[in-house]
Amino acid sequence: MTVSLKKMTFLPIMVFILGISNLYSQIESDKINTLITQKREFNKKNKNSVVYKIQLYNGNEEEAYQIKSNFNLEFPDYTTHIQYKSPEWKTQVGNFTTRLEADKVLNIIKEKFSGAIVLEDKI
Repeated sequence: MTVSLKKMTFLPIMVFILGISNLYSQIESDKINTLITQKREFNKKNKNSVVYKIQLYNGNEEEAYQIKSNFNLEFPDYTTHIQYKSPEWKTQVGNFTTRLEADKVLNIIKEKFSGAIVLEDKI
């Protein structure tokens, strides 16, 4: 009979312990989700976010605009822009949020624009 009594007290204790650990896991998941949401909001407000751009050309103004025009004919789905940083003009593509995303597009672009490179930039 003592074996039965031990089993009867052991079972409720184990159920109680497992229930508490499951509850604790749910609380931690909620904390993680809250932190992720806060981080996303912070990144939206913080203008020092890192983006990745593909640079097609770096040189004189006329050539920069010519490269942009050629690129837009070949790849109309991507946004291009010209940037001037004295003394050079830069033709760049996109504002990618991850390096992986930029590298995927770079692989497509490299077929026509072999000198293209990925640059990290802060906005």
